[in-house]
Amino acid sequence: MRAVMGTTSVAAIIVNFNSGNYLRACLRGLSEQSYPLKKIIVIDNRSTDNSLERLEVGFDGKIIKLGQNVGFSKGNNLAAEQSEGCEWLAFVNPDAVPEPRWLEKLLETAAKRPDCMFVGGRLLQESDKKRLDGAGDVYHVSGAYWRRGWGRLEEGLYEEIEEVFAPCAAAAICRRDVFLKIGGFDESLFCYGEDIDLGFRLRLLGYRSLYAPNAVAYHVGSGITGRHSEFTVYHGHRNLVWIYFKDMPWPLLWLYLPQHLLLNLVTIIWFALRGQGRAILRAKRDALMGLPRVLRQRRLIQKRRTVSAWEIRRAMSRELLAVLWRRCRMER
Repeated sequence: MRAVMGTTSVAAIIVNFNSGNYLRACLRGLSEQSYPLKKIIVIDNRSTDNSLERLEVGFDGKIIKLGQNVGFSKGNNLAAEQSEGCEWLAFVNPDAVPEPRWLEKLLETAAKRPDCMFVGGRLLQESDKKRLDGAGDVYHVSGAYWRRGWGRLEEGLYEEIEEVFAPCAAAAICRRDVFLKIGGFDESLFCYGEDIDLGFRLRLLGYRSLYAPNAVAYHVGSGITGRHSEFTVYHGHRNLVWIYFKDMPWPLLWLYLPQHLLLNLVTIIWFALRGQGRAILRAKRDALMGLPRVLRQRRLIQKRRTVSAWEIRRAMSRELLAVLWRRCRMER
């Protein structure tokens, strides 16, 4: 296994925006990996803090400074294009710190399942390392999505290699050729939900996503934007609608549309009661206004689908009341 892995080249990508000391800790974690990275690329979305200046002297990666904040999705896509000669892309949020064998364990797991193009590990909360930040992403038939196991004590949970709907892109790897083949992350999403969307589109083409329990990283989670900020609420709940209408195969879209509408209604009420009515209403308004473009994207995506709608359905969660409550609490 090690001999095969030794020929695999990996580029790590970090999209930075006012990350402060998080970025420095993230890069230190990458520099200590047992499996050497071929490239480290930092895309800076026109940060206004001094996070780049805080990098340790001797950093030998590539820094690309952009003239504007293009978002997480486009930032990663730009870096992926700059990763010539690499077979895998390692997406790492600046507020995530991987353990030294994180990349090695991801590659070992990927080598066991050649049909799995998107592989993530075990995320633990930086503030409480005994609790899960996520063990892969779950997608519900209503369009809700969340990180599996978020907030639970991690001991004894999710200890086996298994398929997931998608890994969390805070710390995950993806085959570069396949990533570029399907167009990378959806840049219209800007940020939030882009990993679920990528995993969904890969699944429509017959590829799979995998969870590697021994590949551990520590994640602050919305350490820059804020877990319950208006920015997070707006982008997360706007993108929820776009992903559903873009990726869900027709039979499933119509079958579960009532649940999708109920989900949206419940979240509007929930965030309005929390004093964030303006952000959630703006999210849903802009989601509706963007549907014509989304439906044009949909035609291209569904035309390329190679697996049945019912095979896609088997990979989704179908619990109803529990997921609506979990989603309203934004446990993701």
